[in-house]
Amino acid sequence: MAIAGTKTSAMALEWAMSNLVKNPHVLKKAREMLDAQVGQDRLMEESDFSKLPYLQNIINETFRLNPTNPLLVPHYSSSDCTIGGYHVPRGTMVLANAWAIQRDPTLWEDPSSFRPERFDDVQANSLTYKLMPFGAGRRACPGEPLALRVITLTLGTLIQCFDWETISGEEISMKENIAISMSRAVPLELNCKSRPHLISKILA
Repeated sequence: MAIAGTKTSAMALEWAMSNLVKNPHVLKKAREMLDAQVGQDRLMEESDFSKLPYLQNIINETFRLNPTNPLLVPHYSSSDCTIGGYHVPRGTMVLANAWAIQRDPTLWEDPSSFRPERFDDVQANSLTYKLMPFGAGRRACPGEPLALRVITLTLGTLIQCFDWETISGEEISMKENIAISMSRAVPLELNCKSRPHLISKILA
């Protein structure tokens, strides 16, 4: 449980930072939102989450494009059924391909692009079975609430406290290492620089 809860969150954060640095206009917008809603006198806290919808959009879009568990957890069919026109006998192992569903052009506009704004006016119930990085239903991941809090707080703090850029202007590879968990094929390396105005006030 400890490995599942920490490794996947760490991978999600690495994918989120990859997407942000690859899309600097998104990173800039997120930082401006944090400065406006939280300020530069303190670090963001969990109580700030409701004021930071764009940060949640960034996380949702990262989950959509780069799910850390692309095939979710295996299930077994409890009875004979039909899935996608195929007869599935009772007791068959069934894998849900979240990666394919979350990039399906019939469900998502411009599915290969990183566009957090797509979630601006989306109701949570309309995302059921479209965005499901933690699974869905009774057998969804029980660690979802904790993971969302940890990822939101960590990512928000990284954006709030540091300026980020690639090393020597290198292009960021988004190649995936396909396994049970989907990590980056090449570990992410970035340069960071603390934001002096914010850090000085926090440490004062």
